[in-house]
Amino acid sequence: MGSFQTPIGMRSSTLLETSCGFLLQELQIIWDEVGEDKFEREKVLLDLEQECLEVYRRKVDRANISRARLHQELAEAEAEFTHLLLSLGERSLPGRPEKRAGSLKEQLDSITPALREMRLRKEERLNQFRTVQGQIQKISAEIAGNSDNEPSTIVVNENDLSLKRLEEYQNELHRLYNEKNERLQQVEKYIDIIHSLSTILGKDSSAIIMEVHPSLNDLCGITKNISDTILDKLNITVESLFEEKQTRLDKLHHLGKALSNLWNLMDTSYSERQSFSHVINLLSLSSAEVTDPGSLTLEIVQQTEAEVKRLDQLKASKMKELFQKKQEELELICKKSHVEIPSREEMNNIINLINSGEIDHSDLLLSMDEQISRAKEEASSRKAIMEKVEKWMLACDEEHWLEEYSRDENRYSVSRGAHKNLRRAERARIMVSRMPALVDLLIKMTRSWEEERNKVFLYDQVPLMAILEEYNILRREKEEDTKRQQPWEKKRIQSQVVERDNTYASRPGTSSRRLPSRSLNGALDSSVVLNRRLSMGIQQHKFRKSRHVLH
Repeated sequence: MGSFQTPIGMRSSTLLETSCGFLLQELQIIWDEVGEDKFEREKVLLDLEQECLEVYRRKVDRANISRARLHQELAEAEAEFTHLLLSLGERSLPGRPEKRAGSLKEQLDSITPALREMRLRKEERLNQFRTVQGQIQKISAEIAGNSDNEPSTIVVNENDLSLKRLEEYQNELHRLYNEKNERLQQVEKYIDIIHSLSTILGKDSSAIIMEVHPSLNDLCGITKNISDTILDKLNITVESLFEEKQTRLDKLHHLGKALSNLWNLMDTSYSERQSFSHVINLLSLSSAEVTDPGSLTLEIVQQTEAEVKRLDQLKASKMKELFQKKQEELELICKKSHVEIPSREEMNNIINLINSGEIDHSDLLLSMDEQISRAKEEASSRKAIMEKVEKWMLACDEEHWLEEYSRDENRYSVSRGAHKNLRRAERARIMVSRMPALVDLLIKMTRSWEEERNKVFLYDQVPLMAILEEYNILRREKEEDTKRQQPWEKKRIQSQVVERDNTYASRPGTSSRRLPSRSLNGALDSSVVLNRRLSMGIQQHKFRKSRHVLH
């Protein structure tokens, strides 16, 4: 009991103040009254001490477990707080004590509000990430053309919920919004072009758009597909419509030119042309300039084709008449400019080909137009020379008249119209005096024309240079004859004066008005000879050429 006394003694004061002390004291009283021996008393007290130790040990163990749990909770709270700070990208939380102080419960109580706030922040941040990533997923699906599919579960990386990462997602969302808007604008642009082209071509734009994708029709009420595939289809559709527009315009250009040519060939009335005036108006327009609704419909193309076909058939029946008109026009141009006229035999052969259908009407008329154009060009190049030739021919006629007038013995008599003949004779002498210079100028102009074009200038199929040279030769012969006849002429005049006096004496009141056709030497008048020789030269040249054509 000695070893027990000390604890009992040490505890007695305490136990006396507690219920355990009173109970021990009461037990000792009972033992004294009962007379319990000392050994039993020690045994009971030892058992009581052992039971108390076990109770204390259990309490201490529970206290240790509770302390360890508090340490763990505090550590977990610290770790969670630190993880939340790191995941949210924040260095610290205002209001949270940086240094731990006080008991574990006090420390845990001090970090719990901050941890709760961080958890709320995390949840808010998670919601922001889910919202942004959900929008990104949705717009990405629309851009990819998968908006009809079930949206996949959004997985947020909770280890990185920083504002920087959120800003990256927001930037990506902003980029996708811009791309979506650009694609929508591009789709709308394509749809507007399809509407415009369909209106011009007379097509159903709704059917064309529905064929590309039903979502592009606003009446469907579904999200528009703006994927790359749809944009490619829209682009191909627009290009196809542009090609069809260009094809139809080219066809109407061709038909319009054919119509215009046929109208001009057959002198179609203005009222008949009016029904196809819109087709003619397209001739001066490019594809980009054609914007009027219904201007390139398939019906217009078919109607124009039918009209061209009808006029072609009508043209075939009138081709002979048209060809003959152009032939007459060509002959008139050739006749006026004194160039070779196409042979009648050749023209008859062409008419036979027209009747048999072996020659294309358009090519024939085009060939005739080319011939007329060449003839007009030839006539234009010959105009200056031909004016001089006509002036020269007129002077030759006047020279012939002047010679006949000079031989008239009564030209100075008083008679009706005598003063007019005198004035004409004066003018004729002036023209005749200018003829040598005119012929020299004609020769110079003709040579220049021939050298420039490297061919012979023909006048009614006779070389003009040959005619002019022939004229110069005849003129020199005439001048020589005139010189030789001057002495004879004086004698003739004197003898005629004597003869006239004798005649007047014997037969008064009478006079001879007959114009002699020969000179004193019995030759024909020089101008008559000149004109006859020129005419014979032209006729012989024509005869030789006609024989050459026949062979």
